[in-house]
Amino acid sequence: MTLPSTLVEPALPKAVGPLSAAIIELLQRGRPSLPLRPIDVPMFDADPYGLDLQLALYICYELHYRGFADVSARWEWNPALLHLRGRFEEAFLDAVRQDVGEIGPDETAEAEMDKLSVEPVDGDGPSYYLRDKGTWEQMLEYFVHRSVYHLKEGDPHAFTIPRLAGHSKAAFVAVEFDEFGGGRGDYVHQHLYAQLMDAAGLNSSYLGYLDNVPADALASVNLMSLFGLHRELRGASIGHFASTEITSSPGSRRLVEALRRMGAPDACVAFYQEHVVADAVHEQIVRTDVVGDLVAREPHLDRDVVFGIRARDVVEDRLADHMMKCWTGNRSSLRRPLD
Repeated sequence: MTLPSTLVEPALPKAVGPLSAAIIELLQRGRPSLPLRPIDVPMFDADPYGLDLQLALYICYELHYRGFADVSARWEWNPALLHLRGRFEEAFLDAVRQDVGEIGPDETAEAEMDKLSVEPVDGDGPSYYLRDKGTWEQMLEYFVHRSVYHLKEGDPHAFTIPRLAGHSKAAFVAVEFDEFGGGRGDYVHQHLYAQLMDAAGLNSSYLGYLDNVPADALASVNLMSLFGLHRELRGASIGHFASTEITSSPGSRRLVEALRRMGAPDACVAFYQEHVVADAVHEQIVRTDVVGDLVAREPHLDRDVVFGIRARDVVEDRLADHMMKCWTGNRSSLRRPLD
């Protein structure tokens, strides 16, 4: 029996610089031995948002998801590799913290979520552009950008589950249960996105476009993995999760309108229509039952939740700006344009 494409271990991507080359070369050595000497890479001039660092970090994180074909699973917890990953994370997180800026002592998660719930009627981001005048070719590029997340949708945030307790944990799992199809394999959002890719004539294999997407698409997913894999960042992970759920429904509604205007296949519309309905319900659960209970239980995490919300804005705005700059300039937003 042939396994669904979403279950197959992907191939290692192509290196784009010294950092990603060092990681790929290391993983190709076979089974790691312990102890391993520290891995020395040139970090002094690395751009924390640059493609080389973001790809290297994405590869490191992928070892905690599905790994890579012909790469030993032992690398997942190799101390030397974890040490190097920590250096990448420190550079990335420092840059995000700087861009988020200071969070005042009186700024709360509740107020931040209230802001998220108010969207402009006439915005200028990708979903507005695609709804009003975007082309099918640009929509395909949007699908490719989002494939590095949606084909693992729900997984990065799921790392946070064991870090929660009580009602916030139960409510969080309830939302994730929907992401994973409510117990039905055909309704898992990852599977629905693979169907979207197939219907659009794209490669639906897991990370099939890792060599095509720019640094900002990778950074969007890396931030989720970074928050989810560190217990000290659990508040930020919940903030990111809340922002995702609160903003998903209106954004998905605009994409449904765009896809219908373009006469897109039903499977493409169905993926975003599912998010219009589900995430509108999720918003209320997340606001009250997840964030509300977490902050009541651990008040010191309130500002961490705010940071997670604003950090998501930082990386998502960078990706949105990249797409808009390319599309309004009549050029592809991908590293390697689609055939």
